[in-house]
Amino acid sequence: MDDFMKAAIDEARQGRKEGGIPIGSVLVRDGKIIGRGHNKRVQDGDPITHAEIDCLRNAGRVGDYKNAVLYSTLMPCYLCAGAVVQFNIKTVYAGENETFSGAKEFMESHGVNVINIDSDECKKMMADFIKENPKLWFEDIGEL
Repeated sequence: MDDFMKAAIDEARQGRKEGGIPIGSVLVRDGKIIGRGHNKRVQDGDPITHAEIDCLRNAGRVGDYKNAVLYSTLMPCYLCAGAVVQFNIKTVYAGENETFSGAKEFMESHGVNVINIDSDECKKMMADFIKENPKLWFEDIGEL
């Protein structure tokens, strides 16, 4: 696992420490992290603050996203995949898609290269969270 996915995992852990859902994301360009974030739906009471959205907000206006790479501990959902497509991010690394299949096909249909790392660490982090917080998880994915 590379340092960028490790940074996304660190973000996910931070979200969990804050009482939120352990999903983290980083945005990388030219080999440097230019944005990082984690799911803050619980902390902020905001249904839109997914990890990828928080990451993009924290990156700020970066101009051209074509050479940026997004890392996320979980396969991005349609909301976050829409942001990826909108900003023309061409590569997404997902820590796993076993817990949540996300919008891989949607991103690929718009020319995004999506790589599933299939990380045991990411899967365990989500499994532990879901076991302890099933209602919160199902709220997060819209399946309450």
